[in-house]
Amino acid sequence: MFVTRSTIIRGIAAFNKQSSTRALHTTPLAMAPIKVGDPLPSVDLFEDSPANKVNISDLTAGKKVVLFAVPGAFTPGCSKTHLPGYVQSADKLRTEGVAEIVCVSVNDPYVMAAWGTQHNTKGKVRMLADPSGNFIKALDLGTNLPPLGGFRSKRFSMVINNSKVEELNVEPDGTGLSCSLADKIKIKK
Repeated sequence: MFVTRSTIIRGIAAFNKQSSTRALHTTPLAMAPIKVGDPLPSVDLFEDSPANKVNISDLTAGKKVVLFAVPGAFTPGCSKTHLPGYVQSADKLRTEGVAEIVCVSVNDPYVMAAWGTQHNTKGKVRMLADPSGNFIKALDLGTNLPPLGGFRSKRFSMVINNSKVEELNVEPDGTGLSCSLADKIKIKK
């Protein structure tokens, strides 16, 4: 059988007709956003470079961790208020039993490392990159912010105890600076 131009065009037309009458679903069923009591997903994030993977579930196993996420490194609200608040509160949070403080953003690991250096986070806040947004997608806490490049994290904070969410504070508009700030974290004894 010879394949002719008209055979190909008929095949494309038949596919287009079928596609327009029935939607093709290729994504999994929608998840509900993570909530208090849920376990963290096992997702690899990156610290300093793409070679340094940090599995967030493993990192939080057997200890209390404060994790906060920002829409983007070097953005005004994140750089002037959100990250500096956690850097300044690091010692206080550690005296309350927090083993790690983690900042996550949908950025590459080099950007997160540079942002951390600019804000003197070493030994206070771990700067973890979620370059493809896999962690944020697994939490269902993403948002579309075209001026920042598209898919980003909503602004939120959480207290994690042995890889389970103990407290969750998601900004009502996804980007504001109120409930997710360091001074709003409540550590349970």
